Amino acid sequence: MKKVVVAVIALSGLALASCKKDYSCECRKIHTDDDGSTVTSSDGTYTFKDSRARAEDRCNDLEGSGTDIFGSYTRECDI
Repeated sequence: MKKVVVAVIALSGLALASCKKDYSCECRKIHTDDDGSTVTSSDGTYTFKDSRARAEDRCNDLEGSGTDIFGSYTRECDI
């Protein structure tokens, strides 16, 4: 009986560990000019070794907006 419990625990641990995979998060900046035109540029790729839901949350946390030397921008990121 003890061997069965140990085997079940070991298999459960393997199942949980296998849920974590590498997810690639690609970000881009969208600059808006004074006349309303937009320019989109790549702003980095990030890899998260996590569950899909957690990787999506971490990727979404990278989004935002601000101002740099080129003007106002919005940063969008997707898995």
